[in-house]
Amino acid sequence: MLLYAQTPARRNRQILADLIALLLIAAAVRFALAVHDAIMMLAEPGRKVENSGDSLAAALDDAGETASRVPLVGDLLKTPFRSAADAGSGLADAGQSLQDIVGQVAFLAALGLIVVPVAVVLLIWLPLRLRWIRRSATLLRLRDAPGGADLLALRALTGPPGELAGVPAPPGGLADAWRRGDQQVISTLSEIALRRAGLRP
Repeated sequence: MLLYAQTPARRNRQILADLIALLLIAAAVRFALAVHDAIMMLAEPGRKVENSGDSLAAALDDAGETASRVPLVGDLLKTPFRSAADAGSGLADAGQSLQDIVGQVAFLAALGLIVVPVAVVLLIWLPLRLRWIRRSATLLRLRDAPGGADLLALRALTGPPGELAGVPAPPGGLADAWRRGDQQVISTLSEIALRRAGLRP
């Protein structure tokens, strides 16, 4: 199984197409990661809110513990500090929730920006490459099979006529010579069919 053509011009075009496809995929991934990082910057306020809420809750907890040591009224003083510390914890939770939402949005945006362009590139490029690989394998099997040259010659006759213009036509034309089994014409036509696909005769 050949991955690339045997003729230099066709092989160079295939390599160029492969490189372009890989560059487009790499550019899509790089752009998606840049968008992900830009969206994640929106999570910074959430981190600040979370840190502030945690710090406030810790400070109020400490103040409540200190107030609880006051004789007679310590437990009464501790209750409002405990309530305020819970509010600080709620603030920290809100900051964490904001970070989670921003992270999910960043992930989905990056995923979409990778999947869509990569799918488009693969849908355009991959079928063409696979079709050439299958066709070249078929032509190589024909080339090596008994009677395969006749089929290759027929393929050249039914293909674009431009490449046949340079072939010297015997009396009655190329098609008639092929039907008569003219080995020189069959050999020339089979070479044209192989070269057309980027394969060496």
